[in-house]
Amino acid sequence: MNRRNFFAQGSLLAIAGAFPAVLAGPTTGQRKERIQMVEKILVPHTSIHRIEADGVTVFYREAGPPDAPVVLLLHGFPSSSFQYRELIPRLADRYRVIAPDLPGFGFTEVPEQRRYKYTFDALASTILAFTDALRLKRYALYVFDYGAPTGFRLAMARPERVTAIVSQNGNAYEEGLGDAWAPIRRYWSAPTSENREAICKGLNLEGMRHEYSSGIANPDLIAPEGYTLDAALMARPGTRTFSWICSSTTPTM
Repeated sequence: MNRRNFFAQGSLLAIAGAFPAVLAGPTTGQRKERIQMVEKILVPHTSIHRIEADGVTVFYREAGPPDAPVVLLLHGFPSSSFQYRELIPRLADRYRVIAPDLPGFGFTEVPEQRRYKYTFDALASTILAFTDALRLKRYALYVFDYGAPTGFRLAMARPERVTAIVSQNGNAYEEGLGDAWAPIRRYWSAPTSENREAICKGLNLEGMRHEYSSGIANPDLIAPEGYTLDAALMARPGTRTFSWICSSTTPTM
């Protein structure tokens, strides 16, 4: 049980103790409905949705009041909106929180006939169309890793919509690429089969695990569900994430 659920359930018990009439009812069904009502107030629930945008079926998670200020969460590589599963309910008591899966990740579906070119320009265009489909006029951006070059492009395209930008590990300059990008930069400069293969070797379950554990003092603290899910979703039929770099349409900064 995480801390929020612990306190939420504790609050529920406190309400039951202080105001037994709130939860009391003549039938078990009525008591259950009232408990669910209190739980909804204390712990915002996250719902899942799909919407068509830019010829793509975008999967997204949403929580919070529909009339609250919007926070748009853009995930990084190799994850999806799943990475925000614990952050979303923590924000949803005050904000309308929306977290889409970028094309090529999670449960977002890109039809083969769409002939999608996996560049950050294309990702930004799709997410911009996604915000239009949801009729989002104002939103704060929380960007992480791949979400940063995507979100920054949104801000440049529609600066009047962005109320704030929160960046975590969001690179906005060439010097920030670091040594880890050396193999990819070699491929950008010389797109040979040899340079491409050097990158493809890391696009597997072990490579995903490394993404999670690199730089972590105690990797045993990292649950395997996250990187295992990432690898499974990116390798599923109809998803071309693994062919981003193993093709001629490598994402560029």
